[in-house]
Amino acid sequence: MKFVVTDYIEDNLDWEAAEMKKAGIEFAAHQLKFKPEDEVAAALKDADVVLVNMVKFPESLTAKLPKMKLLIRHGIGYDNVDVAGCTKHGVQFAYQPDYCVEDVAEHAIALIMACGRKVTWSRKTLDESSAKNQWDFSGLFPLRRMAGKTLGVVGCGRIGGRVVEKMAAFGFKIVGCDPYLSAERKKKLGIEFVDKATLFRTADYISLHTPLGTETKHLVNAQTLALMKPTAYLINTSRGPMVDEDALATALRQKQIAGAAIDVFAVEPPPTAHPFFGLDNIILTPHIGWASDEAGQEIRQSIVNDVLAFAAGKPARCVVNKEVLKK
Repeated sequence: MKFVVTDYIEDNLDWEAAEMKKAGIEFAAHQLKFKPEDEVAAALKDADVVLVNMVKFPESLTAKLPKMKLLIRHGIGYDNVDVAGCTKHGVQFAYQPDYCVEDVAEHAIALIMACGRKVTWSRKTLDESSAKNQWDFSGLFPLRRMAGKTLGVVGCGRIGGRVVEKMAAFGFKIVGCDPYLSAERKKKLGIEFVDKATLFRTADYISLHTPLGTETKHLVNAQTLALMKPTAYLINTSRGPMVDEDALATALRQKQIAGAAIDVFAVEPPPTAHPFFGLDNIILTPHIGWASDEAGQEIRQSIVNDVLAFAAGKPARCVVNKEVLKK
């Protein structure tokens, strides 16, 4: 049996190599992001199990890998994988839905707080005041108390739900929007659920936590931005294409909303000509919400466990296309 990695974010995969050696599984790792499909296929041609991070995995690539029986996505989202293509070719597709839940929730909360208290923008005030040798807060105000304001959470699954739970003690009124959430889950979260338009119209802070799909691409656009309060902030730690970036840049430039905090981009890393650069009312972080030492250790162990389960004739822990298991 052979296990092959298409691309990875870790410094090295020495630990994985050692674990596979102990199990008698051949192991190889590559950095194939942005490589042509034929080059990717050549590197994976003899793999039984493939781990993919950011490499695009369309049905055409799966079709070139008849030996592959398990494809694992390193992460929560899997919009770079054609799941239907995996099913068509009898390939289990598994992912890690509980990876970095705490970390992304913490990062979203950090960005909410940074917007509300204008933490990053305060540095400009400090520098300018120091240069004048006297305090000058004229460029920083208004600064509004966060307690009593409305936090809107779009998508209340694992990560969005943790944001709700963690923010409950901060004095916000929290509203959610999630048409796919069960009644039991809604009851457990204990917040008011509203439709999308109502959330965008009433929330002072909007935090996005849905998967990327045809329904959610450009969920934030010129129309939904027009609904927002001029004092409201948008926070995105989910997927870049959730936001129409040109529309958001226009809204920020025209002060249609107060500001935004963005951790994810449609193209990553964003090009130097990106419309967000140069705006003075946006906080930008480098798609780092997932990152912590603990999360990194957990996902590596989880993936190795999936590979070892497959080697023992068992399914991976979280198979998306469960119908292939019945064949």
